[in-house]
Amino acid sequence: MVPALEVFRQGGRRRPVAGAVVAAVLVAAVAAAMVPLRDHLSVATTALVLVIPVVVGAATGGAAAGAVGTILGFIVYDFVFIPPYYTLSVGAGQNWVALGVYVVVTAVVTRVVVSVERARSDAQQRAIEVRRLFDLSELLVRDTDVPQLLGHIVEAMRSAFDLGGAALLLPDGDRLALAASAGTPLTDQELGALAPGGTTPVPLESGPEVAGGIRALPLSVSGQAIGLLVLRGLRGRAQDHEPVRAFANHLALALERADLREQALRAQVLEEVDRLRRSLVGAVSHDLRSPLATIKVSTTTLLDPAAPVTTAETTELLGLIDAQADRLDRLVSNVLDVTRIESGTLELRREATPVHQLLAEARAVLGGSAELDRVEWRAPAGLPEVDVDPVLACQVVANLVDNATRYAPEGTPVVVDATLAGGGLVELAVTDAGPGVDLDGAADLFRMVNKSEAGGRGGLGLAIARAFVEAHGQRIWVERGAGGLGARFAFTLPVATSRRAG
Repeated sequence: MVPALEVFRQGGRRRPVAGAVVAAVLVAAVAAAMVPLRDHLSVATTALVLVIPVVVGAATGGAAAGAVGTILGFIVYDFVFIPPYYTLSVGAGQNWVALGVYVVVTAVVTRVVVSVERARSDAQQRAIEVRRLFDLSELLVRDTDVPQLLGHIVEAMRSAFDLGGAALLLPDGDRLALAASAGTPLTDQELGALAPGGTTPVPLESGPEVAGGIRALPLSVSGQAIGLLVLRGLRGRAQDHEPVRAFANHLALALERADLREQALRAQVLEEVDRLRRSLVGAVSHDLRSPLATIKVSTTTLLDPAAPVTTAETTELLGLIDAQADRLDRLVSNVLDVTRIESGTLELRREATPVHQLLAEARAVLGGSAELDRVEWRAPAGLPEVDVDPVLACQVVANLVDNATRYAPEGTPVVVDATLAGGGLVELAVTDAGPGVDLDGAADLFRMVNKSEAGGRGGLGLAIARAFVEAHGQRIWVERGAGGLGARFAFTLPVATSRRAG
């Protein structure tokens, strides 16, 4: 592909020899056409016709070709059309006037034509430069990673300005490092010369310097140097380099924008990490408080020799310690699950699993706490198998039941039921008769937030339940229980047969 600048040079370059040939051929053709009619043509009319080859020659080959057309036209005019014919004798004085007027008119016309052509060529060049600058600037606003963007930029610039090579040097500590290059690469010696403190230093704060055919153009924003654009083989006059300098300014702004975007992204990541840390600490601290308090009170009572504890009471206290230790174990598992979710290492191992098996495994995970005695497990016979990761699905049920038993009043039932919801889905729900939830803030219940922020519910358990359900491509929600009392947490799981059919 011919670079845009080369197209301009080929299209706008004057070709004096070709223009002179065109002018000569046209002079001969026009003269040959007018010879049979010269007895009917005035001297002035002939002169006007002979101006045409001069105009065409000047438009094709510039002032030199116009001058050739003028001279040839003058000779043909005098030799063929001014009596006595076929001699260079001018004769009457009025013929001298006609020849003089012809020369003056053709000279003026040549000057005007050349000026118009030069203006047209300049306009074409400016249009090409504007288009080229626009195309290069489009690269700078693309939302791509910086290394790839810089590679595209230097290659596009090398091609657009017909350079032997282009390179971008960016600060790396106290030195300049090659960030991107296209065309003829810079040698180690050239890089050393361009480096601050080199043999022929080109500091970032200096203006462009030329050394060995290489021009170094500093990039700066708000008076601060941010890089060096190195161009090999940049030709033309100094005023022709304005598009290069304009693009360098755009490039400097794009580099600053990329740096600011990276800083903003880094700040956003740090802010998100800090938010997650605070949420995790808040959620864990609230989940830890209740079981640790129960264990502390129970062990203190058992270790107090003055406390009148009967054998039955001792057994009960040991059972509380065992149940709360199981709860702490589940909390640790939840924290580990959080790390898997946040690190993106959560993987599904789907298999067809009976619903009653999921509920049985959830009971096993919850252990033998006395609180589970009030849980009613309802899974009607005939439910189809579900296509799930049984470990994750079991953990969802266990977390919802654990949440319900903690917030439902003592002695009230907690119901776990499974129904066929239609559409190839099975719906599992955990309903309690507790204080209910504020549906306006229901979305916060499934986030890893402080329980006090979620109206008493929330924490790790519900957040992990949501993550596990959504990993299956399903949804989880909360609504009021029957009669507007308590809360009903429900989620869906896909039927195994629908997966095999798909």
